[in-house]
Amino acid sequence: MQKTVVVMVERIHRHPRYGKVVREQKKFYAHDEENACRIGDRVRIVESRPLSRLKRWVVEEILERAEVPEEVAA
Repeated sequence: MQKTVVVMVERIHRHPRYGKVVREQKKFYAHDEENACRIGDRVRIVESRPLSRLKRWVVEEILERAEVPEEVAA
């Protein structure tokens, strides 16, 4: 999957009947033209025309870069 990123969106809400806090996660396949996104980045995606069977979103911008651990020198 070149030029594709999988964006996990987590939504927390209260169940209408039972009142329990429910955490839902959903994955969106998004187009990343420059392959700029890395694992753990926070991104903004916008809806677009269908680009493939699963891709209907495009990465608009990277909001926050993920912390990259320093390599351990042996």
